[in-house]
Amino acid sequence: MDRTGLAARIPDPSARGIATAMTDLIRSGELAPGATLPTVRGLAAELGVSPGTVAEAWAALRRHRMITTLGRRGSVVSGPPTVPHPARFERVGDLGSHLTLDLAVAAPDPALLPPLEDALLTGARNPRLNDYSRSAITPALLDAVRDTWPFEPSAWTAVGGGYEGVQLLCQSLIVPGDRVAVEDPTAARLLDILEALDAQIVPVACDAEGPLPDSLADALRQRPALFLHQSRAQAPCGWTVSEERAAALAALLEASPNVVVIEDDGIGPVAMSPAASIGVHLPQRTALVRSYSKSYGPDLRIAVVGGPAEVVERARVLRTFGTGWTSRILQDALAHLLTDDATTDRVRSAAHRYDQRRRALADRLAGHGVPTANRDGLMLWVPVADETSALVTLAARGVTVSPGSRFCVSYAHPHVRVATSRLTDDPTALDETAALIALAASTSAARLG
Repeated sequence: MDRTGLAARIPDPSARGIATAMTDLIRSGELAPGATLPTVRGLAAELGVSPGTVAEAWAALRRHRMITTLGRRGSVVSGPPTVPHPARFERVGDLGSHLTLDLAVAAPDPALLPPLEDALLTGARNPRLNDYSRSAITPALLDAVRDTWPFEPSAWTAVGGGYEGVQLLCQSLIVPGDRVAVEDPTAARLLDILEALDAQIVPVACDAEGPLPDSLADALRQRPALFLHQSRAQAPCGWTVSEERAAALAALLEASPNVVVIEDDGIGPVAMSPAASIGVHLPQRTALVRSYSKSYGPDLRIAVVGGPAEVVERARVLRTFGTGWTSRILQDALAHLLTDDATTDRVRSAAHRYDQRRRALADRLAGHGVPTANRDGLMLWVPVADETSALVTLAARGVTVSPGSRFCVSYAHPHVRVATSRLTDDPTALDETAALIALAASTSAARLG
């Protein structure tokens, strides 16, 4: 369809009207996937509008993945509106019955989780049970978490897991095209969230203490709306931000008053180290999201957000379009677990077991000449000669790990991520696992060929 024919099919030449007409044409198949579209200026001239009006319509179509812009080659039709998929997080491939060892999912070990029966009974006794008014956070849960926060937030809310907390904050604070500074590498889900929101990701390099101040300074020159990072047991590299590093990062951010800081504490109480927080220095601009799913049970699906009132309120309001609030049963169940001495001892014991498992595999890999540097968390970040070759070598032997490229904005050095949370404690089996990973780490595409 040339620009004259396309313009004839657009009765309303406003940006919204152009996008609506184009959507109808793409849905009907009259504009098929792969079809080349007229230039912005060409269509604008036919419609008698400014190029900015057509560009605004094109931007809306790109957000819904109906068209793709190929730089100087123009734009082409992608297909009907689609729901963005968390492609980095979704599993790739299906080994079926051939799979004997899953080291791709860094999930908690069910044997190390506390029992929930008494906690759920406590939650069911909430005095406002079945009250239809919204409860951002119950008094019992607020009392349980307040003293564990590294700074004093002005507002709180409970959400359905750590990633929902991050997603709500990001969605409420940024618009498509906004820049977001993010540690690199980082959790795959965080990158999925930002890509689904059409954010421009600005990578921040890191070392063993977290984001590097010089790299953050470079990112801040691009005027991001947010700085998103993990404060401890970072996925996939396992570092924890030191007090000195948090202070240095806060000093840089203080000179960029429009940047909001989101801190993701993904494994919470099963981390071995306390988290230093930028919020200690910038509480008026820092929101901390702490998940309790990996420490107290995935089926609790609960995290707590504490931060500035304006920031937390944005997330709370956005949530009213959906679930509205987190079940008071689950909130008070978590409060019971957080304040029960026996449960606290069990969670700390689980943290030590996870630490032992990670260290046991790391020590064995070091013996094979494969260095890893994770100091905390439920995984190892393993350098390999070639990512694809490593994945194929392991899959051929019934083992799956996560490709490191899923966790990276810029992928200069190939890695795989190996989950350690559910490893066996049997020394012989650990020896065999380490030997296999070491073999995969050293395998190159040339050797496979």
